[in-house]
Amino acid sequence: MEALKIFEKSKKINWDYDEEADVLYLSIDEPRPALGMDAGDGVILRYDEADNELVGLTIIGLRARLIKNLSSLHQKSNKKEKR
Repeated sequence: MEALKIFEKSKKINWDYDEEADVLYLSIDEPRPALGMDAGDGVILRYDEADNELVGLTIIGLRARLIKNLSSLHQKSNKKEKR
């Protein structure tokens, strides 16, 4: 079985954010057709079967994740300052 190629040939990352749907699309090099594989927790890996290569990923609920994680980080920081 051939190893999965990740960032092996990449030159740049293209991205697009759909604010209404709160979804971030990341593509390695130019976007291209690929098989979507659910990695769980709102992350979809985009995989080119012919080249055995990861070609992008989709993150569902990006804004909600950032707000939640930044809020949690802020609360932890405040607790440390009070000590």
